Amino acid sequence: MVNAQEGVTKSLRQWRFSSKDQVDQAAVLNYIHEAIENKKQRKNFKPEKGKSIVSELFQKELDADINLAEAFLKFSPYKQKDFLEYIETAKREETKRSRIEKIKPMIVDNIGLNDKYR
Repeated sequence: MVNAQEGVTKSLRQWRFSSKDQVDQAAVLNYIHEAIENKKQRKNFKPEKGKSIVSELFQKELDADINLAEAFLKFSPYKQKDFLEYIETAKREETKRSRIEKIKPMIVDNIGLNDKYR
């Protein structure tokens, strides 16, 4: 597939033009024919899913506290991911530990990390 700015890529099918002069009709036609051919051949290009996040420090906390682990598993996968990202985006281990201590009561009380904004 062709990307208007970066040459050839296998990403999502999307072009953005800010003016009519930027549109290369031959390239767009080629792109459309390629998309039709891919559809006929049942080729699907799906974006890759993000890697799962693993927090060893938080896993130790879950292993040590069964109530915390059960409460954490009640959350939907995207809320679990929010918690794990929140912990793992910290650079220092001390900060990770303080974040874990901060979210433990929230998890037990079934309050999501971003629930106060919803």
